[in-house]
Amino acid sequence: MLELRFTRRFSMGHRLISGQAEACALPHGHNEFVTVHLQPTQPAPLDGHANMLMPFERAKARWHRFVDERLDHALQLSEHDPLLGWFRNSEPARAERIVVTPGDPTTELMACLLMAKLGAILLDDGGLLRCAALRLEETPTNTVSVSDDALSLLPPRDGWWRRPDMSIA
Repeated sequence: MLELRFTRRFSMGHRLISGQAEACALPHGHNEFVTVHLQPTQPAPLDGHANMLMPFERAKARWHRFVDERLDHALQLSEHDPLLGWFRNSEPARAERIVVTPGDPTTELMACLLMAKLGAILLDDGGLLRCAALRLEETPTNTVSVSDDALSLLPPRDGWWRRPDMSIA
């Protein structure tokens, strides 16, 4: 089967408050790489004319815009993090740049949330492609990959990751 792959780099900050990773309890950042693997929802042979699933520019445009405009230089915080309330009360304009997650914004959770978000975007864009896998590299030595149905790994509720828009909270 043919597959399109795109990689995008973004910088982010986060902190984990559950107590499972004490070194990550203070806000800190990473330069991350997200690689997506897109496959056609209805595989077919190349047509002998255009010979492509769709133009690369169309396939990646909304996703790259989301990464560049919403994830890059954003802060990722749990919906339970007291810093979220502080930002909302003290710096509401900056609070709009916070990626709010259900629990700690671990690399595992973010990989699932991003795959679900991309799935919503692709469906909204006509459903010609699906995200078969997503790889999130937190550091050169720490990477999380998720494939198939990321939604089945997430809390069963509505959230920004289910919407095909540019929301992150």
